[in-house]
Amino acid sequence: MQRIAVRRRVTRIDLDGGARRVEDVLAAEEPLEIRVGGRSLAVTMRTPGHDVELAAGFLVSEGVVTAAEHVVTARYCAGATDEGLNTYNVLDVTLARGVPAPDPSLERSFYTTSSCGLCGKASIDAVRTHSHWTVDDDGLVVPADLLATFPDRLREHQEVFARTGGLHAAGLFDGSTGELLVLREDVGRHNAVDKVVGWALTAGRLPLRGTVLMVSGRASFELTQKALMAGVPVLAAVSAPSSLAADLAHEAGITLVGFLRGPSMVVYARPERVGVRVPA
Repeated sequence: MQRIAVRRRVTRIDLDGGARRVEDVLAAEEPLEIRVGGRSLAVTMRTPGHDVELAAGFLVSEGVVTAAEHVVTARYCAGATDEGLNTYNVLDVTLARGVPAPDPSLERSFYTTSSCGLCGKASIDAVRTHSHWTVDDDGLVVPADLLATFPDRLREHQEVFARTGGLHAAGLFDGSTGELLVLREDVGRHNAVDKVVGWALTAGRLPLRGTVLMVSGRASFELTQKALMAGVPVLAAVSAPSSLAADLAHEAGITLVGFLRGPSMVVYARPERVGVRVPA
């Protein structure tokens, strides 16, 4: 059975009240090995849950699949321990006939951590993955006052974060209505995004035109790339983007918003997609 949170006895220290033993709840973190056709492709540290979406989103991000019918099955491999018990930490994906297997250059030379989904890339040239979709022509315009509500709404729906305080979140919003389409949490921000993209793949919603991908934390190059690979025109983050993320957003035509907090935000690329009401 998978656990997304784990209870631990800890020592809480208060400078005014001393030390005491209490029970705390921690976000679970376990490795997930993603296999394609029985061949190991990557190992990522993740919070268990929505693993099929995570694997599917990862394959979208790597340019392996672009539609739900490209994935035939995704199953946990039994016998993952010496005792033959299933740890639910090995997932094997079977691609449809005619879908090329991942290029060997995509294989990670070592596992990816929960903070870095690009660690171990066989070649830096493989980082700039070619996207099946284009976002430059997406005509979405999001009212700035609507966009400003997304961080609080993201936090309101972070159920595991409310218990542990230790998870990132990615939420997909309809850019016109502001409807929250899906939210996923994970110890790794890149995993949370992959789970959102995997949800979209299995729901037959790619490319994600007219949507806003809202992420907790910062906007890295990798998250910007994942947005591009899923056809998302607007990526928003509560913290700063990296310079490379801004460069990619500019080149790809993605609207990149950072420091989205309260009534203010900073738009680093394609500001015309953020509608600002001019005071009378």
